[in-house]
Amino acid sequence: MLAKRSILARLLVAVLAGCAILAAASPPVAYAAPDAQPYVKYYVVAAQYQGQPESLTEIARRFLGSGERSAEIYQLNTGRVQPDGSRLTDPGRLKAGWHLVLPWDAAGEGVEYGQLPTGPTRTPSARPSGTARPGPSAGSPTPSPSRPGGSPRPGAGTGEKCTATTASSSRSDWAQLRMAADSAWTLTRGNGVKVAVVDTGVDATIQQLSGRVAVGADVTVGNGRGDTDCLGSGTAMAGIIAADSSVDGSPVGIAPDATILPVRMVRGSGAARAADAANAIEVAVSAGASVVAVGSHVDLGDAAVAASVATALNHDVLVVAGAPTRPAPTPSPGERSGGGALLLTGGVGAGDQLAEEYLAGTVEVVAPGVEVASLGVGGGKAVSNTGTEFAVAFVAGQAALIRAAQPDLTAAQVKQRIQSTADAIGGQAPNPRYGAGMINPTASVARSLDDQNQVASEQGGRGGAMLAVLLGIALVCGAGVFFAIRLRRRGYPG
Repeated sequence: MLAKRSILARLLVAVLAGCAILAAASPPVAYAAPDAQPYVKYYVVAAQYQGQPESLTEIARRFLGSGERSAEIYQLNTGRVQPDGSRLTDPGRLKAGWHLVLPWDAAGEGVEYGQLPTGPTRTPSARPSGTARPGPSAGSPTPSPSRPGGSPRPGAGTGEKCTATTASSSRSDWAQLRMAADSAWTLTRGNGVKVAVVDTGVDATIQQLSGRVAVGADVTVGNGRGDTDCLGSGTAMAGIIAADSSVDGSPVGIAPDATILPVRMVRGSGAARAADAANAIEVAVSAGASVVAVGSHVDLGDAAVAASVATALNHDVLVVAGAPTRPAPTPSPGERSGGGALLLTGGVGAGDQLAEEYLAGTVEVVAPGVEVASLGVGGGKAVSNTGTEFAVAFVAGQAALIRAAQPDLTAAQVKQRIQSTADAIGGQAPNPRYGAGMINPTASVARSLDDQNQVASEQGGRGGAMLAVLLGIALVCGAGVFFAIRLRRRGYPG
């Protein structure tokens, strides 16, 4: 009898030990890693500026062009713990070494861009007197929300004459018909996605774009907005991306619920500077655009522009640009990749003729870019345009659809989705002239949702199996504990 009791006791010990081993071997519960710190513009407070202690009013005047904007700086920093452990509670008192977050349009010597330092940084003992905010020639955006009625027309007050982009009044809807984006709208219309248009600005007064164009910025002047346009190409791009059907018979955009962020980097004369283009791309990223449509005035081969594109790629942004027509280095992410991607696009006509002579092998996808119907400035009348930038707009609109339908995808995955669902041209893909082929907005969205359902089903099956295993472990362990207690109460040795 004693031997029988000893065997039972040993069995119970074995069961309990097995439960402990199984519990220890179970995979840990996954948790979501905290989001990385956002990239911001900030300033390290110095001990003095021009012989006087630093103040919010002076900093606002220096970097934002108006001391009245000190309230914005105060709101961005009030209550936040500074490197020395203290907080900004009094707008009139700053301490050297503090990190002040600045509005996104701040510019000037001493303004830093990136993640806030996590600890103390070297504190400047004094700032030199030549650090005032640059004037209009520096090309730094400073939109002023307090100015009524918007900014003047581009070129106003600068001596520039605004010359509209040449467009045809003849109308062909072949591009919209071939895209057939309305087939995707039961799944997504691009809601919640911000698409930056880096070009000539966007005419926000057009009815078909009403309510979906942000103020944006004009980086060609010291104080301007991007929601005006007298050249027309930026407005046409915005129409291809997000125009709605509020006017009967007008062309409708690929993603009519997306938000357009206009960043003007082209002057009224049509001239554009590489420094303005680089600044415009960084402004777009700082303002939260997840898709950036780059117009034809941007030279990706310029070193400053390439650096700005690399910054965008490190922030999970999809930059859509025209394929090059001459040899130039291609921007790429830095050492710390952030999931972004650059998608080089070519424009084609109804007969698949190329809009330009792109370098062989550089085109990754193509989209309509010859005799494309879109919106004209000054009322939104439909006009036809030809150019690679309009193909860029179609691809950007498609990207907005995908990012709205699949917000968990990185920009690189969005690019892969666009390429993998394109319709091959020329009998093979990739093709040296057409890349992966003509984009297919509906297929890219529908397939992504199917993939998502498949992944969810697989994860659900694995989750169900794991749940069954855990329940089994719990039952065995519970039974072991129960019998152990019963045996001990009956006097069996443990």
